[in-house]
Amino acid sequence: MHCVQNTVAMSKGASVWLAGHSQGSAMALLAGKNMTKMGYFLETYLFNPPFFSVPIEAIKNEKVKLGIRITSSVFKAGLSLAVNGCQQHNNEAQAHNPFVVLSSWFPHLFVNPNDPICSEYIGYFKHRKKMEKFGVGKLERLATKNSTRSLISSVLGMNSANSEAPRLHLFPSAYLTINKDGQISDFKKAHGLHQWWNPSFHCETMPYT
Repeated sequence: MHCVQNTVAMSKGASVWLAGHSQGSAMALLAGKNMTKMGYFLETYLFNPPFFSVPIEAIKNEKVKLGIRITSSVFKAGLSLAVNGCQQHNNEAQAHNPFVVLSSWFPHLFVNPNDPICSEYIGYFKHRKKMEKFGVGKLERLATKNSTRSLISSVLGMNSANSEAPRLHLFPSAYLTINKDGQISDFKKAHGLHQWWNPSFHCETMPYT
């Protein structure tokens, strides 16, 4: 973090990019989020970034998967309101809300659906779009600001609801690139960096805001 901050300070943020793979992408993500909060929107590339959650995306039955995600969203939104009270709707609180601050930063995520370490990002962003179509986008935006772990820890008094550590993987905006090569089923290959070296690999890229 000190290295990134010093580099950005010397260059005023010009031409500073962040990139990482697997654990390295988690480090780059943390650095990018912290620099964004300081007013520097660094171009960031995250390859197979870890998503600290049960890999619901691995479930093949779409109805079961949707049901689990909706239940999780309702649970987290309700728990978030219980923990934070009316602060979520206070204009001053919103202005300092990490999600509001991060909404103008668009890191590039590269994930493989056959990689359980990063595949949950697919459901994380796509489910938000589905909930908006269902007319409950506000509920989902509230749910995605916190992880279940951080909310339960807050209820138990183990950490602040605004603690960054339990929700490092959560952020509101991104360019999500999904490797659509269905032949990559081996975990090492699905999580490997080499798959992104192929300039002709079949992929799907979508912006999420």
